[in-house]
Amino acid sequence: MKSLLLVLPRSERGYWGKVHHGKAGFVRLSLPTVAALTPADWNVRILDARVEPVPYDQPVDLVGLTAFTAEAPSAYGIADEFRRRGVPVVMGGIHASARPDEALGHVDAVVLGEAEDVWETVLADAVAGRLKPTYRAGALCVMRAMKTPRLDLVKREMYTSFNTLQATRGCPFDCDYCAVTGVFGRKFRTRPVAEVIEVIRAFDTRQFYFVDDNICGHPGYAKELFRALIPLKKTWGGQSSITFARDPDLLRLYAQSGGSYAFIGFESINEEALKRVNKGWNKADDYGEAIRKIHGAGIDIVASFIVGLDGDGPDVFERLFEFIMKHRISAAQFHILAPFPGTRLYDRMAAEGRITDHDWAKYHTSEVVYEPKGMTAEQLQRGYYEIYHQTYTVKNMLKRVFRSWRGIPERLAVNIAYRNKARRMPGGGEPGGWDAIRDGGSLAPTAGAASEGKPSHSG
Repeated sequence: MKSLLLVLPRSERGYWGKVHHGKAGFVRLSLPTVAALTPADWNVRILDARVEPVPYDQPVDLVGLTAFTAEAPSAYGIADEFRRRGVPVVMGGIHASARPDEALGHVDAVVLGEAEDVWETVLADAVAGRLKPTYRAGALCVMRAMKTPRLDLVKREMYTSFNTLQATRGCPFDCDYCAVTGVFGRKFRTRPVAEVIEVIRAFDTRQFYFVDDNICGHPGYAKELFRALIPLKKTWGGQSSITFARDPDLLRLYAQSGGSYAFIGFESINEEALKRVNKGWNKADDYGEAIRKIHGAGIDIVASFIVGLDGDGPDVFERLFEFIMKHRISAAQFHILAPFPGTRLYDRMAAEGRITDHDWAKYHTSEVVYEPKGMTAEQLQRGYYEIYHQTYTVKNMLKRVFRSWRGIPERLAVNIAYRNKARRMPGGGEPGGWDAIRDGGSLAPTAGAASEGKPSHSG
């Protein structure tokens, strides 16, 4: 029997995708899905290098890797060591799909895009010793009768959120900074609702998480799915565009089906900045009313914002903080704009000569790797730290946590998690911090190794 080792590498820097107290966040489904696609005559092991050491000395016939951009250096190091020992390595994922020639400097083969329709061919070629440099399916996979990800191969105790699934792929939008459509396409695809419900029924916890990039991307499908979820009496969270607040039925069904919170990419409160990255459909002027409707339905919001967009000045941090507090948004995460390879943003910034650092380990949305237009890189970096510190002081946390009596424990838990993240950042939310950013004051040391989450503009 052949042996396959699937490895998720680690991010060496930043505040996202890291592990503390021996636990990662939610289970990423890429490697469990590949494991499910692997024939039964292979012995498969999944290893998360964020929480386990890589067993280079154990015998293995083939290694498979996936990586976000910030994880690519770690992935390449793992691949180099296995190949030095004579073990062939295959790599897939967002970064390798965007940079196949680069990846081929470290691995034997790259899977471009989705693996469903090519993986068995990859394995057959590996057994025959004739791996091709690249594999790409002729079309996006049909999301019917899909294999159930092998969560049984994942060490449950290493994750805070174990049961995850995917009901849709793709995104109907096409933002300049987002790498998702490069892998999953703009065509919005859906799994049959009955198949999704079957997976959820098998979960052994009441809570689960949709890892879809936009669970409400097809409103008709989402309504059908949510109606089918209601009898299960589960509790779930997922990512959605703020546009779901414009549909009263969709919003009501989201809540009735157990949707307790929504991760929403607001990105900016600057309408002009949104238009410049092809996200003008996100109407910043309508945010307040949308938040009121979402809160009114009993749904908490985890908001994601990008700072450093063209059009952002040094005052963006204080204005953004005031917006969050005014609307008492349950929790917020912030990301420094990152020109991920494979995006139009990267191509545009590269053409303009604005990318200042190509060390992929720094592309974790916590460090500045380009030349901002409306402020200095130092102001952007310091503002990023400051807004985290200000948002997650105990006083400001409690103002948002006690927005209503319903959901207090959940809001408190997520705020504590983000506060722990903020406390690992330089600075400390001192009085006058906003003025220091506007004045271009000195910057504390930049981000080193620290923490965990999901950036909204995936790399």
